[in-house]
Amino acid sequence: MNLLDLFCGCGGLSEGFRLAGFKVVGGIDFNQDSVNTYSKNFPKAIAICEDLLNFKEKKILEAFGDKNIEVIVGGPPCQGFSNANRWQKETNDPRNKLFYEYLRFVKVLQPKVVVIENVRGILTKDAGYAKDRIIKLIQSLGYKVNCEVLNASSYGVPQNRTRAFFVALRNDLCEQAFNFSELKQSPKVDVKEAIGELYKFEKKESPEINLTTTPATDYRKYLRSKNGIVINHQIVYPAEITQKRISYVPQGGNWRDIPKTMFSNDRNNRHSSAFKRLNEADFSVTIDTGNAHSNYFHPLYNRIPTVREAARIQSFNDDFVLLGTRSSQYRQVGNAVPPLLAKALALAINRKIK
Repeated sequence: MNLLDLFCGCGGLSEGFRLAGFKVVGGIDFNQDSVNTYSKNFPKAIAICEDLLNFKEKKILEAFGDKNIEVIVGGPPCQGFSNANRWQKETNDPRNKLFYEYLRFVKVLQPKVVVIENVRGILTKDAGYAKDRIIKLIQSLGYKVNCEVLNASSYGVPQNRTRAFFVALRNDLCEQAFNFSELKQSPKVDVKEAIGELYKFEKKESPEINLTTTPATDYRKYLRSKNGIVINHQIVYPAEITQKRISYVPQGGNWRDIPKTMFSNDRNNRHSSAFKRLNEADFSVTIDTGNAHSNYFHPLYNRIPTVREAARIQSFNDDFVLLGTRSSQYRQVGNAVPPLLAKALALAINRKIK
């Protein structure tokens, strides 16, 4: 089925659906680096850098009206739905405008499937009011809707990352809503499986890495690029004081393992993720969008993971190229939906449609 990705970012959702056999037709995002990355990895898709607010009905039809869009995916902001912001104010809330623009694409293109990804808290916000309102709006366009919180670690991703998903199927396709229990879970993948084969290149002077050994696990086999080359793996160490502090932290530990004398002020209110060192035998914490100020550190070395290591923990394979500055690449990876989570969802949707 043909897929359009709104708020596509670098393309985590698109990559997962592509892995499941869907055809990626287009992606729209307002961030130029993300669109450049998207275009690089989906060269046959229409990649547009523009604000969705600029897409009225005529423009949607001009861009995608003849593309037979069967699936629309994306993560529109939904934070403006609340008990204190009832119907008359709802459409004027600037936090909701992009969500309504997302629905405009659905209304105009009438896809078979609609997938919305958001923060897990959207399902419980205002005692479920936001969730119920979103569902009613999608239902009004002729869809059966269901929603659930999914943890990426259950679907072959070496990371604890929870996100809310709404899946809507057009009324004429099915009698019952999508059932999230139909997603097939995968065996646990830990941090070492994701990045362990890169350890030996820590002191390598040449920036180019070529993996020539046979992959030791199925996950590593999945990660390998076609030519074995590893890119986006620029190793940068933080300031000396940061290296000194994190050197005290064992795998799975955090700032509490650092002597108080290493800090200029005595703070006991730091979050548990501060100076968190990853445990290579466990899932990673949620990959964030940070760079120099990131809160997760390499299991062995006194630095944060490289862009490629973060991408591998997010389940992007090594053929997926990140473009832009290093800070931009970190943001793109951190904002993405893990492709293998998206793949599990896409496969379940495909089975339901068939």
